[in-house]
Amino acid sequence: MPSGSTLRSIDQLPKQEEGRSGIIDIGSNSIRLVIYEGPARIPAILFNEKVMAGLGKGVSRDGALDPEAMERALASLARFRRLSEQMGVPNPRTVATAAVRDASNGNLFLGMVGGLGLTVELLSGEDEARMAGLGVIAAIPGADGIVGDLGGGSLELVRIADGAVRDTISFPLGVLRIGGSTLQAIGKKVDKALSESGWQGKGEGLPFYMVGGSWRSLARVDMHLTGYPLPIVHHYRMARDNAQHLVRVLSHLDRKRLREVPGLSGSRMPALLPSAALLSHVARRLGSSELVVSAYGLREGLLYDSLPEKVRGQDPLIAAAREEGARQGRFPEHGDLLDRWIAPLFEGESGDLVRYRHAACLLADVSWRAHPEFRAERGLDIGLHGNWVGVDARGRAMIAHALWVSFGGETPVEVVAQLCTPGDLQTAQRWGLAIRLAQRLSGGVADALLASRISIEGGSVTLRLDRADSALYGEPVERRHRILAQAMNCEAVLA
Repeated sequence: MPSGSTLRSIDQLPKQEEGRSGIIDIGSNSIRLVIYEGPARIPAILFNEKVMAGLGKGVSRDGALDPEAMERALASLARFRRLSEQMGVPNPRTVATAAVRDASNGNLFLGMVGGLGLTVELLSGEDEARMAGLGVIAAIPGADGIVGDLGGGSLELVRIADGAVRDTISFPLGVLRIGGSTLQAIGKKVDKALSESGWQGKGEGLPFYMVGGSWRSLARVDMHLTGYPLPIVHHYRMARDNAQHLVRVLSHLDRKRLREVPGLSGSRMPALLPSAALLSHVARRLGSSELVVSAYGLREGLLYDSLPEKVRGQDPLIAAAREEGARQGRFPEHGDLLDRWIAPLFEGESGDLVRYRHAACLLADVSWRAHPEFRAERGLDIGLHGNWVGVDARGRAMIAHALWVSFGGETPVEVVAQLCTPGDLQTAQRWGLAIRLAQRLSGGVADALLASRISIEGGSVTLRLDRADSALYGEPVERRHRILAQAMNCEAVLA
């Protein structure tokens, strides 16, 4: 093996704990069961079901849980209890939030739930806020700003920075509580709450991270109105003024027009306008710089909070890509080895580019089962539409384009070109061509990569092979080496 290589440390890769877990979230508006499976840092959703029980409607009206809503909730919880047991999660973690917390008959309801065999944790407003903040940190590790978690019964605000929750507060400004208010009244309530609590201006110049189904629905409307090309709401960015624009638009849109919005639930439609008004006032009073959607919130925060510090520190994008690569690829360790092999070609890169390139390498073998004519499309789809967090639309597009090129795709796909710059496309193309060369040279196994090295030396892309492996440099390898060198404005040299 050439001197200076670090590839032999491949056996030191972190081992990921796997298992199945479940959470039942008893919210003010909905009750949801989610069963997770896979690596502890970023488990995949195995099952997800929601029932709009509306527990908080009675609380906002007369301070008590409505009997009919309780009946719907208990029926749903009995089903969830049985389903989770059959799915191998006999004791799902069950939490209740604002509606049960604030209701005069909340304890009575909790006793009924306990009779179903479920032990319920009643979260305080502070607990609820902290878990929402941790959920955003789990999905966007570098997040620095204010998290706003809008539920049916309350609005939690959370200051997060440096991977930690710094400050929390809870306001009785949930969707069900403000639903009957005029837009002007909503503004007055927000102004009063933020000024009296000392939170006004606390997010000056910082992003506002939107958590909760109502605000995610608003983002879907905005994506539809702007013709956004990627139908993935997580990490979707909006200008702060878009919230006020949505208030104006939603004031005139009827349900027929709203049904045209992809992925928008009919049960969320009545709350869109008050949710937009609340968002507009909160973001303006905080001084937010932009609006960023997080698909992760309280439930994911609960999972993240239970993890050991070492597991929390894992990059969620890399952890998920490694798991997907191991599940679909031929050789589980190959992606990390591939990334280390091509890394000398891209020594000037830093930050997120290094992460995106690593993810592309981890996914470099996911299309091998597909028909040869459609491997590029398969790679593109996985990179662009995979269930990733810790990556924005630009990063998805770069990973997707690298995989597209690595499997033989040529002209950039239109949606990818819309999501990143020409410079990003060129960088991702070079990643893809380097992966393509490595895959052809090695046949997807470790030996040839462990015994070779590639680097940029002067004006050349130099591939160094042991003499024993010189026969591997056949015509297909030579051609891919030459194409990569041309893309990097260099000559191809074999040493």
